[in-house]
Amino acid sequence: MNRFQFVADHQRRYGVKRLCTILGIARSSFYYWRRTAADRAARQAADARLAARIPAVPRESDGTYGVPRITAELREAGERVNHMRIARVMRIIGLTGVRLRRRHRTTIADPAAAKAPDLIGRDFTASEPNTKYVGDITYLPVDGGKFLYLATVIDLSSRRLAGWAIADHMRTDLVTDALAAAEQTRGSLTGAVMHTDHGAQYTSRAFADACRQVGVRQSMSAIGSSADNALAESFNATFERVTLQGRKRWPSEREARLDAFRWLHRYNTRRRHSRLGQRSPIAYETALDTTSTTLAQAA
Repeated sequence: MNRFQFVADHQRRYGVKRLCTILGIARSSFYYWRRTAADRAARQAADARLAARIPAVPRESDGTYGVPRITAELREAGERVNHMRIARVMRIIGLTGVRLRRRHRTTIADPAAAKAPDLIGRDFTASEPNTKYVGDITYLPVDGGKFLYLATVIDLSSRRLAGWAIADHMRTDLVTDALAAAEQTRGSLTGAVMHTDHGAQYTSRAFADACRQVGVRQSMSAIGSSADNALAESFNATFERVTLQGRKRWPSEREARLDAFRWLHRYNTRRRHSRLGQRSPIAYETALDTTSTTLAQAA
């Protein structure tokens, strides 16, 4: 029991001074505790209401939101909260994230293939959308020892998933299909940089031809260095953690494709990014377009 509460419960029988002396607390501290009881009760009630709301946020986002994103989500809903309070309440209710699991190898380099220069240099930023992209492949395990493979094309400015493709193979047309989807999203990729690892799909002649056809400049990371394509690696890790939700595999290819489609759509439209001011990729690009239009009209 709280020592202050003990004094309050027994003060009429034994007196405040005697109880404080026995319990080793200052009388001024007890009186301050009693004076602020109403405020403390109000905070506890507010925390209880907050504790009831917080779990709904990660459930709506597939269980991936941490303290910053939950704070942003609740602020947008009208709650006056900061990240320290959210972190404290989350600790109280035992809300934690999901651990990452080890990745299945999807990058198999071809030593004889032509290599492109590194035009990124671990600088995973861009001043405006549709100028620099990263691409990678990850896997979706399915019952029966089968796999589906997901190829992605991510914008380094807005973090938008501009293009993606899923197939039951890792042939080159998996990554060329993802690049074609990005071109369809953007309308044109002319002049943009496309940064990838040294996987055989990305070093193939067919992918180089596809890049030339859409006007993209190829860029490649160092062989065997995941840090040189860190943003794509991070995206893949999040995708796998969120969609599998602790499972080892999907029961069918259909369910794997549906879960992937659902989360990839949510990623672009709902998932908040700290680098984007806790906005989703599409919300960030929309804000940029609005600002550009306003400046043009003012000029």
